Amino acid sequence: MITIHVNEKPLEIDTDFNILQLLKQLKSPQDGIAVAINNTIISKKSWASKTLSKDDSVLIIQATQGG
Repeated sequence: MITIHVNEKPLEIDTDFNILQLLKQLKSPQDGIAVAINNTIISKKSWASKTLSKDDSVLIIQATQGG
């Protein structure tokens, strides 16, 4: 197990965990969001291959609508 931070909250995950697995664990939608790791936006096509490392800071941003 390793500890990462998701939206500034600590979370323990298995090693070799990727972004898609994280989103599924968090029950987060996969559409209408952006994901950044350590202040770098990760493209959606890379979510399945980008694994998380100890002490990574993950930011999940939900798109909002308004007028």
